[in-house]
Amino acid sequence: MNSIKLFFIDIHKNPIFLYGLVLLFGIQKTIAQTDYKLWLQYNKVANSEKITEYQAINKNIVTIGNSETIQIAAKELQNAFKSLINKTVPLSNKTAESANIILANESNLSPELLNQTKTELQKINNEGFVIKTIQLKNKPQILITSKKDIGLLYGIFHYLRLLQTNQSISNLNIIDSPNTNVRILNHWDNLNESVERGYAGSSIWNWQKLPDFIDQRYIDYARANASIGINGTVLNNVNANALILTPQYLEKVKALANTFRPYGIKVYLTARFSAPIEIGKLNTADPLSSEVQQWWKDKAKEIYKYIPDFGGFLVKANSEGQPGPQNYGRNHVDGANMLADAIAPFGGIVMWRAFVYSEHDADDRAKQAYSEFVPYDGKFRDNVIVQVKNGAIDFQPREPFHPLFGAMPKTPLMMEFQITQEYLGFSTHLVFLPKLFQETLEADTFSKGKGSSIAKIIDGSLDNHQLTGIAGVANIGSDLNWCGHPFAQANWYGFGRLAWNPNLDSKTIAEEWLRMTFSNDEKFVLPVQEMMIESREAVVNYMTPLGLHHIMDTGHHYGPGPWVSNLSRPEWNPVYYHKADKNGIGFDRSSTGSNATAQYAPEVAKEFNDIAKCPEKDLLWFHHVSWDYKLKNGATLWNGLALKYQEGVNQVASMQSTWNKIKPYVDEQRFNEVEMLLNIQQKEAKWWRDACLLYFQQFSGKDLPSGVEKPTQTLEYFKSLKFPFAPGNN
Repeated sequence: MNSIKLFFIDIHKNPIFLYGLVLLFGIQKTIAQTDYKLWLQYNKVANSEKITEYQAINKNIVTIGNSETIQIAAKELQNAFKSLINKTVPLSNKTAESANIILANESNLSPELLNQTKTELQKINNEGFVIKTIQLKNKPQILITSKKDIGLLYGIFHYLRLLQTNQSISNLNIIDSPNTNVRILNHWDNLNESVERGYAGSSIWNWQKLPDFIDQRYIDYARANASIGINGTVLNNVNANALILTPQYLEKVKALANTFRPYGIKVYLTARFSAPIEIGKLNTADPLSSEVQQWWKDKAKEIYKYIPDFGGFLVKANSEGQPGPQNYGRNHVDGANMLADAIAPFGGIVMWRAFVYSEHDADDRAKQAYSEFVPYDGKFRDNVIVQVKNGAIDFQPREPFHPLFGAMPKTPLMMEFQITQEYLGFSTHLVFLPKLFQETLEADTFSKGKGSSIAKIIDGSLDNHQLTGIAGVANIGSDLNWCGHPFAQANWYGFGRLAWNPNLDSKTIAEEWLRMTFSNDEKFVLPVQEMMIESREAVVNYMTPLGLHHIMDTGHHYGPGPWVSNLSRPEWNPVYYHKADKNGIGFDRSSTGSNATAQYAPEVAKEFNDIAKCPEKDLLWFHHVSWDYKLKNGATLWNGLALKYQEGVNQVASMQSTWNKIKPYVDEQRFNEVEMLLNIQQKEAKWWRDACLLYFQQFSGKDLPSGVEKPTQTLEYFKSLKFPFAPGNN
């Protein structure tokens, strides 16, 4: 078993061993050694002035304390220095005076060190850190300190980010803490190792080999998450299998929890609501049944025996056919509180998803979550947090913010973003999602007047909540580069950075990631940063411009399908969402339509209700608009829609041009990989444009405007395309 484990360590971390595999099997060395490392490349610093600065201060490390987390932090520094500045930096636990870099938490600081940092330490929480240039015996030193050891690990990754991005490390005084306390990845991974909406290979959890085989990949996964401050992982799909709660699997979950613990990561599980029936042999899962309540209490006690720091449950209930309390005439509060009571004695939380819709509210699916949850504001237990998607439909390329944000001030709300690109071209399209995340987080709900941003709601500052969180549906799989597309790694990275600080700018995040992953050369960074920032808008333009949404082909969600109208439930059909006819296009959610706008604060509703004031990016989300309606630029809606589709295609062409120009700054393998993927994206952008415009043209009866390329295929051709084996579709 040890020899097998060493193989994994060598293949990922030993270049000499890997080179032998290259010769034997033709493995692409730079992809294995570069893509796999994510943003922790630690490429040698090219700036000679910075090398001199870094070598002068990074001479030796002293750790005060000997926890596994501190050892990991110190080792990370040593390994990074060896790569970044070509220097072996000794590590010891001698006195602080002998060090250039000191790692110690608050409880291990000497009175002199504590005196120099007590003001800063008062400003951080238990996961925060301080990085400060101090003086000991007239000698400048860098102290990385925190309240808890995990803060030290976060601190060293922040410090190394400074070095990776060629920033100055003189006169440091950095004080940083996460704004949210639950920063979590939701893995939609199944026990058969498939991944629902996964586009980067199979699940990284090898349940067959667990608990005895700990793949090096699990350790590298934990290390990558710790580097961006992610502190939790939900191991299994929200469409859950109850077997995950059986002893056979709890042993496996325990092994992962033990692996992740030194990196500050707790494990969580999705609990199937009907588990008392399926594995407990009860004849009901009614949350008000004393028998069911006791079953969950016993199950919680069992789980915490395996995993003392188990984080808690994520629950999808009464949504898309999943069982839940409504099966028994109960409500979401009944279900969530029953589970919350079971794990409360152990410090666990329940993340109860607000993604609900059914055929019973078919007039407007966007309204249902608000209708079901707002009446119960303030009635959930203190250890329940309601997990809300960024928009009211389903992770679309663009959605107005979910009306639940701002409507439940007495209930902690947790943001749910989708990092995996279910509706954004899978892992073949380059889409920088932190731009989407930032757009949502900055949105003003006006729930307590101007400035009531969603960021302030999820970090608890607006409504004074202590339980706060942000979740991202992971895009991670078994592909060697983790995420399928090299640039999809930036979405994992960016999610973590925004989970730590929801007020970060996506442009800053893009620059950090580029410098850490590729190069610090400005000739590379500036044009590719601009390409990343514009990429999300390009996708909106060639897929769903001007507020269109959910017109993807059904089931797999791969490619356009605005014509689909034959599914049994209305809200499963794309025609339900665009409502194109001879009079116009768009879903009327204004006060003259479904009145979904009434779910927003009056200031927001007033803007959305007025077709003249409604932002054009959301126009067709809230209004059914005449084909001849004049947009702000003077174009008719039909011409403006067609030109937006063309603009999206043109933007992808511009991305290709940018990428071709930076070839000298990127290794050949990654350059070729991205080049091929951009070629696919360009073809598929044209597919989206042509299929959608041909379909909508049937209703508008108008010619394509000047500047829009003519389709080379017929509408019937596009309708005939089938993709029964599209990835990620269970």
